[in-house]
Amino acid sequence: MVLIRRLNVESDRFVEGFAVAHRLHRTDLNALVEILDAHHAGHALSPGELGAKLNLSAPATTALIDRLEQAGHAGRRRSTTDGRKIEVVITERAVELARAFFAPLGRHLTAVVEEFGPEERETIGRFLTRGIEATVAARGDHGA
Repeated sequence: MVLIRRLNVESDRFVEGFAVAHRLHRTDLNALVEILDAHHAGHALSPGELGAKLNLSAPATTALIDRLEQAGHAGRRRSTTDGRKIEVVITERAVELARAFFAPLGRHLTAVVEEFGPEERETIGRFLTRGIEATVAARGDHGA
């Protein structure tokens, strides 16, 4: 547990460097991660979906999206499938900034992963997946 906590702290410190460099609040950064994950999955989030993922009220979500738009990291667009709906999308500029900043971490972590054989990687992957599930369950125990 101590090692997991230390990994989490070091990850947070690394990510905080990106937030500071780009004048982002932690919630803004969390929103960008959600928007980027949706982008990589091939879909966009509605403002309501983004707010729900971040546990934000509608006014707080609007203010958040406004900040991200003003910074050039995200934008609003009409849905391509339903013109009545608005989607929040990440900008190419934000994708490039994130790619450049996180590339060194990706290289270092890839080197670590390559030290393990296929069976070990499978075990590590299963542990991480189950650890994420356990964390989500514990968050639910607190009503969050």
